[in-house]
Amino acid sequence: MELTTLWFILIAVLWIGYFCLEGFDFGVGMLLPVLGGKDSEAPERRVMINTIGPVWDGNEVWVLVAGGATFAAFPEWYATLFSGFYFPLLLILVALIVRGLAFEYRAKRDDPTWRKRWDAAIFFGSVVPAFLWGVAFANILRGVKIDADLEYVGGFWELLNPYAILGGLTTTALFLVHGAMFVALKTEGPIRGEARNLAVRIGLVAAVLAVLFLVWTQIDTGSVLSAVLFVAAALSLVAGLAAAYTTREGWGFIGTFVAIALAVGGLFAALFPDVMPTSLADGTSLTTTNAAATAYTLKIMTWVAVIFTPIVLAYQSWTYWVFRKRIGVHHIPQAALAAGATGTDG
Repeated sequence: MELTTLWFILIAVLWIGYFCLEGFDFGVGMLLPVLGGKDSEAPERRVMINTIGPVWDGNEVWVLVAGGATFAAFPEWYATLFSGFYFPLLLILVALIVRGLAFEYRAKRDDPTWRKRWDAAIFFGSVVPAFLWGVAFANILRGVKIDADLEYVGGFWELLNPYAILGGLTTTALFLVHGAMFVALKTEGPIRGEARNLAVRIGLVAAVLAVLFLVWTQIDTGSVLSAVLFVAAALSLVAGLAAAYTTREGWGFIGTFVAIALAVGGLFAALFPDVMPTSLADGTSLTTTNAAATAYTLKIMTWVAVIFTPIVLAYQSWTYWVFRKRIGVHHIPQAALAAGATGTDG
């Protein structure tokens, strides 16, 4: 296997990891005003934030590594993507920063209005990336205006086309289901049942959106491999929803996890060997060949990845193992509950 193909696969794996892990983070954040009660002082909100408190920042590392790997392995892809999609990527970055600040600062003042505003920041900091990542990837698959000099010559509003909007709605819905499954898996008490039932209801909508988006993608740019992965993703989502309906939250979460992984893998399979196709007749598509770094650079990167990737995976797996138990309102100390502290600081 050529190193350019290997690094295309590795970058796809990084994005799969990001969407599968950060996806349920986004889902929990978007569901905060739904499952966490209408009042910012509700103990259920503390419980929900506690479910992702130990892992949300580690999950974001996946996108940082994906961006760094793209910069090093495919510099032309990185340059065109980050210059052409500058504004939506900036919105995603700002949303992630505000969301991170909200987790850290929510409990700094014993003031309901203060916490209510930071809860709103968590919600919007989750829904904006969930939607815009879908928009961005849909445009990459569809093709954008890249000229013969490998530069993006389109505008921002062109990115908000029907196919891209459908992609954004699909990722948002899938992350909502994934987040609800995670809350059901990690909690006990009434919130557990509410999250499980909500996952099934939202899952039906997500399934319809996902089928529409994946079928559209397959018709436009699909391959045999992408078709297989898309079908497997749909079956995994249905199996996860069926498991949740029968109160087996663990299998339900595995179902949504695998569905997202297979769907993202199918999108990269549909994209290959392009990394950013052009929609212009006289333009030049970016491929794994013309967008790649030198062979020597890819060789060094491969050795670095072989050495450090197992260490990172082992550490993150250990983190999830340590915080594997269910939590509920009764686990929150009464003093902390009265203060409205968040899961990120105890």
